[in-house]
Amino acid sequence: MTIARQNTAVEQTPWAALAGVIATVSVFAIAQGLTYPLLSFILARQGVSPAMIGLSAAMSPIGFIVSSPLIPVVSRRFGAKRTALTCAFLAAILLALIGWTQDLYAWFLLRFLLGAIINPLYVLSEVWIIALAPPSRRGRIMGIYTTIISAGFAAGPLCLLLVGSEGWPPFLIGIVAFLVCAGCLLAVLPRLPDMRGEEGHSASVIGFIPIAWLLAVSVLIAAGFEQAVLALLPVYGTQHGINEVTMSALLATLIAGNIALQVPLGLVAERTSARQVKFGCVVLAVIGCVLLPLAIESVFIWPLLFFWGAATYGIYTMSIIELGERFTGPMLVAGNAAFAMMWGVGGIIVPPVAGLAMDVFGQPGLPMALGAIILVLGVLMVARWRDA
Repeated sequence: MTIARQNTAVEQTPWAALAGVIATVSVFAIAQGLTYPLLSFILARQGVSPAMIGLSAAMSPIGFIVSSPLIPVVSRRFGAKRTALTCAFLAAILLALIGWTQDLYAWFLLRFLLGAIINPLYVLSEVWIIALAPPSRRGRIMGIYTTIISAGFAAGPLCLLLVGSEGWPPFLIGIVAFLVCAGCLLAVLPRLPDMRGEEGHSASVIGFIPIAWLLAVSVLIAAGFEQAVLALLPVYGTQHGINEVTMSALLATLIAGNIALQVPLGLVAERTSARQVKFGCVVLAVIGCVLLPLAIESVFIWPLLFFWGAATYGIYTMSIIELGERFTGPMLVAGNAAFAMMWGVGGIIVPPVAGLAMDVFGQPGLPMALGAIILVLGVLMVARWRDA
């Protein structure tokens, strides 16, 4: 009886704390999803060239990359709770400064700082969710988390339909969102672990990557794949004669797959393993690349994009679950910071490579490049299993 009671206690799920952290990340995602199109619309009205708009947008991912190695150090020095709460308030201040300056060149610095500031908030929130989720329920909880954060990012642009992209109203939505994010954190901080530990002095992003290099590569490829699809699939579609309205609906279908199927994938991971489900997602992603040229001008493109989006984003979801299965404490913080850095690196590397492939090979270049990149991950996974 005593052992049974202990096991029940261990498996109890701290739903209140999890709900608070997931609410924090979802509000943060809305603010992030709002910021990217808002600033692009403003710069376009100012007559800024597309190349400069793209360069301006790249400042936030660069901020992610630069700040990621500092997160374990800062959270160890000041505590994860204080670090995350401070970042939420600083993000609100930086967004207010962006709205106040309305200047392209000032935005380069401010967007870099915004990326660097929100990265710890994102990383530590995700770490808390992983740490709080009981192993027997980690798959479904991480599925819920990735579903909600995807919905949050998708909801951000919808806010612009309500308030437009002119004046202070859209900025106020983002500022209030970051403040609400801080409020959600304050409500649950006493329930959250501070992620300190004796091994923390050796936990770093640089030290984590050699230990779990395949996890890091998985995130890099998943992130780059997703961002390349979102950036270049509209170009690919228009080359096949698909109009912008239909192409927007197709992108929404792809994102809907991300949102709808992460929880089912998480449940399957609980019954099998995150590694097996991730390999299945890789296989489905490769099949999607093969079928894309055949389906793009037919009705089958709709279900293809729905399941393709779910599979490619599922690679990231399974990587998070696997991270939680293998690491705890400061190494978990370092690992999640490494994930954030790999996400930024993937977003910088893969889309230009896929774009170059389209320049060289024409329309087939996109599925060829994406298929080759995702196939590399599959080969690495098989090679690692054989060596194990």
